Amino acid sequence: MSPILLGVNIDHVASIRQARLTRYPDPVQAALVAEQAGADSIIIHLREDRRHIQERDVHLLKDVMLTPMNLELAMTDDMLLFAEKVRPEFCCIVPERREELTTEGGLDVAGQLTRTTEACQRLQEAGIRVSLFIDADQDQIAAVCDTGAKVIEIHTGHFADAKSDQERQGKLQKIIMAVEQGIRSGLRVNAGHGLNYQNVQEIACISNIRELNIGHAIIARAVFTGLAGAIREMKQLMSEVRR
Repeated sequence: MSPILLGVNIDHVASIRQARLTRYPDPVQAALVAEQAGADSIIIHLREDRRHIQERDVHLLKDVMLTPMNLELAMTDDMLLFAEKVRPEFCCIVPERREELTTEGGLDVAGQLTRTTEACQRLQEAGIRVSLFIDADQDQIAAVCDTGAKVIEIHTGHFADAKSDQERQGKLQKIIMAVEQGIRSGLRVNAGHGLNYQNVQEIACISNIRELNIGHAIIARAVFTGLAGAIREMKQLMSEVRR
């Protein structure tokens, strides 16, 4: 099996900071620790309501990071313009609603094909590699191929939130089928959302997934073990099933 990469989302370091509007903890420091601990990319989501990551964080991180930045953003003119100015290595377009606690599902590429295609073109013309965050759905994967995007991130939240073993296995099979379809379509396939230390191996063992993007579980574990230790533990769990 090919190695699997880990993208570490540091949004919730900024969530703690914003809870008191202090200068700490610093997402920049978190990114540097994550790099040293083996993170293959650093993920940040600049939400429209600025509930955690701020524009200043993005600029500072772009200046100091050695690993690629994956900037998650909504498909709005303001966010696309910001990305064009910053030029991170990757952008992942995600759906976004102000009232949600976290991203609740995948982007409706099939229902917004023209708009999504235009957004992908804008970012690619700025030299940014584009990923689309989608549910494990064959129609959405087919639509992605029409946008020009070369990367998808399969939403694993429905699998992670399953209430029964039967539901869990059903969601897992849908992810496996989506990964296979993505590979047949010539796409790079990543996955993420809701993954933690108890369920990550079930997804990591899907051989054609290139990268898992994980944030909340790692930051939560870091409260007790430290960030570097939490990242190393996650990478070890992922690597064990790829040997």
